[in-house]
Amino acid sequence: MPIFEKSSESSVTRAIVSEFTKEMDDVADTDVVVVGGGPSGLVAAHDLARDGIRVVMVEKNNYLGGGFWMGGFLMNSVTVRAPAQKMLDEFGIRYVEREKGLFVTSGPLACSKLIAATCEAGVKVLNMVSFDDVILRDENRVAGVVVNWSPVSYLPRPVACVDPICLESKIVIDATGHDASIVSKLSERGVLELTGCGGMWIERSEDSVVERTGFVHAGLLVVGMSVSAAYGLPRMGPTFGSMLLSGRKGAELAKKSLQSRA
Repeated sequence: MPIFEKSSESSVTRAIVSEFTKEMDDVADTDVVVVGGGPSGLVAAHDLARDGIRVVMVEKNNYLGGGFWMGGFLMNSVTVRAPAQKMLDEFGIRYVEREKGLFVTSGPLACSKLIAATCEAGVKVLNMVSFDDVILRDENRVAGVVVNWSPVSYLPRPVACVDPICLESKIVIDATGHDASIVSKLSERGVLELTGCGGMWIERSEDSVVERTGFVHAGLLVVGMSVSAAYGLPRMGPTFGSMLLSGRKGAELAKKSLQSRA
């Protein structure tokens, strides 16, 4: 006797195509686009979607989580410093206190919990999709992003002329880490200046990242390591508390901006 319900190859194909096409139609025009699915982007997207704001996340890799999967030096114990452990509590992520104010958790556990919470909050995820350019409106206001499938960038140049598509939004959040890809694109056009991350200084960096999280241009907000790159702040290495708190602050600022437009 068969175990599974009867179906066909064509039915499976139609199910994939129809559901994905429906989602793409939904995200073509949204409230917030978060580019980058690391910890800061995930927290920002989660908090916004939880409050009923329409959010789509664009991630160039086939997985979400960024460096949160690995703590450092290919060792997947992730550290956070107080008070960021309170956010681990919120997402149900177990941890141990290594020394006063320094906490360690499992990268895979932290990632899986945060990803699940973000998806359950209602965030639409486009993985294997790369940021290509920005949509600019009056006075160079950022009004969305231009994207393409990530594998397109690996095609030989003679056959790589695959046109991208656009996702319009009221706010774009650059959560692309050290690359600060959206800030970098505006820098190429002379709209902004990209400094790049400074040297390592954990204590100074984490405070500075959270303090400087916010809008760097009309319609464009930076969180996480994109903040460091945008302002030339020290890097913090394999500790992730500021990524979590920066994502939350970014969501709060985005919500205030959306409310002021309503």
